[in-house]
Amino acid sequence: MADSFLNIRELKALGLKSFGKNVRISRKASLYAAEAISIGDHVRIDDFCILSGNITIGSYVHISAYTALYGKGGIEIADYVTISGRVLVYSENDDYSGEFMTNPMLPDEYTNVQSEKVCFEKHAIVASGSIILPGVKMREGSCVGAMSLLKSSTESWMIYAGVPASIIKKRKKNILVLEKKLRNQL
Repeated sequence: MADSFLNIRELKALGLKSFGKNVRISRKASLYAAEAISIGDHVRIDDFCILSGNITIGSYVHISAYTALYGKGGIEIADYVTISGRVLVYSENDDYSGEFMTNPMLPDEYTNVQSEKVCFEKHAIVASGSIILPGVKMREGSCVGAMSLLKSSTESWMIYAGVPASIIKKRKKNILVLEKKLRNQL
């Protein structure tokens, strides 16, 4: 029985910009424009994920099943980030004002697509079913609760939830102690 993750030969065949050691990508994941995707060490990308566009993933990152990263405008994911299942991250957005058409099959002159990089700093967490819009920066240690809509950048070490997401409380920083312990063991 074959492993459910790509082997090293299959990872090389994807044509990724770069990838590190212990990278686990599900055979059921879809990567588009793989030549624009960089992946660090100790990264797992689960079943039915879609990665498309300019995406940089750090080390010790997990991207859960059914998550989609649309990175034409750029997505940067730092070390120790967790993105739970069914999360949608958009680095581009159509203009819904009615002044322009909205459809990737139309010539650019008929649309008004806005692109802005999305960034996830160290230890950011995105819970299941959340949506992250273009230009959002999830600062270090911030997290967003399940089924939330994050349309503006977060503050470090705060927990957000809701539609649109807002601060609900501070997050503990014990993670930094654990990170230091991990680094010392390596």
